Amino acid sequence: MTFSDYILLIAIICIWGLLLVNIVLIIAGYIYYLKVETEAPPEVKGHYPFVSIMVPAHNEGKVIVKTVEALLRFDYPPEQYEIIVINDNSSDNSADLLATIQKKHPERQLHVINTDAVTGGKGKSNALNLGFKQAKGELIAIYDADNTPEKTALRYLVAEMTQDENLGAVVGKFRTRNRDANLLTRFINIETLSFQWMAQAGRWQLFKLVTIPGTNFILKRSVIEAIGGWDEKALAEDTEISFRIYMMGYRIKFQPKAVTWEQEPQTLAVWFKQRTRWVKGNIYVILKNLQLLFKKEAQVIRFDLLYFFSIYFLLLSSLILSDLLLVMNLLGYVSTTLAGFSPLLWLLAVLLFILGTYISVTTEKGEMTLGNIGIIMLMYITYSQMWIAVAAYGLFMYIQESVLKKEVKWYKTERF
Repeated sequence: MTFSDYILLIAIICIWGLLLVNIVLIIAGYIYYLKVETEAPPEVKGHYPFVSIMVPAHNEGKVIVKTVEALLRFDYPPEQYEIIVINDNSSDNSADLLATIQKKHPERQLHVINTDAVTGGKGKSNALNLGFKQAKGELIAIYDADNTPEKTALRYLVAEMTQDENLGAVVGKFRTRNRDANLLTRFINIETLSFQWMAQAGRWQLFKLVTIPGTNFILKRSVIEAIGGWDEKALAEDTEISFRIYMMGYRIKFQPKAVTWEQEPQTLAVWFKQRTRWVKGNIYVILKNLQLLFKKEAQVIRFDLLYFFSIYFLLLSSLILSDLLLVMNLLGYVSTTLAGFSPLLWLLAVLLFILGTYISVTTEKGEMTLGNIGIIMLMYITYSQMWIAVAAYGLFMYIQESVLKKEVKWYKTERF
């Protein structure tokens, strides 16, 4: 075997290793889905604890009214929760819209924190820390400004928390509310079903391990106080706080019956900026916590650390190397005997990708259609390849910003 063969073989092993891990997670997630389907929804044990719902919002005039109205419709005792909207240095009509909602519902505990460029405008983590200073609840719920949660979402999250004192947080499921807008949102809808909620379900089923998403979750107030709030340097504040919760000895549970619907990017430019922020944020969290791999007390999060490290470093570099070697082989610059196996391996990878993704789609009503099968097939050669570009660019930007010591800027996803 040539040197190129060894490099290509290592890359193939990394790619296939992660592909098989994802298949295992999807199968485990499907088992958890079947289990949840047969169980009755969780019920609140004892009294209904007071909950502070925090909504960080920057220039969210297009969506904020619908979100707040959805939060006001929760089937949770109205006197037992408050809503705190952190209108973070907005330059649109958000303040006026929120004031109108307050006047419309004077009987409800709806509070608005209006910040300016001095007190706010520093990203989601800073906004959450500002809101937490005024929150009164023993439980803290977080919703993004583009969410329309189902009426039962908050009650199901709280119910899980009241039944297990070892839980530091409970997370729900999010769905794509604008999935039919265009081809991109249909891709994101499938991605959300397969690589978001089924991966969460699989990790919970196998390892009792879940990471907090950006929305539709609750935490204990005491936990936030103990860890000192949200890390304002973290672009992926949800993943970062998850690791700290586990290191405190708490667990995080996934309850898929608590559902929220959120708006996803409708243009490639917005999608690219959002996902670049996710990549940079997750790389920050990985590097911040990488030393925990070698600490016994961190064994509970070891899988996630290895999983995220493998995706953003091993998988990305393996995909780029394998593609580069195959192209150079075709051009005659290098010689590799393994190149002949690549079409067969690629075809098998496509089939496994389609099978795993289709299993995920079958868990949701209205998603098991011929159109979605075609979307899944198209995803592999388009959307999945776009991820490589985003991950590579995000890694490059993270390195550049770290070397040049640039200030980390939080990009807010544009609404439609």
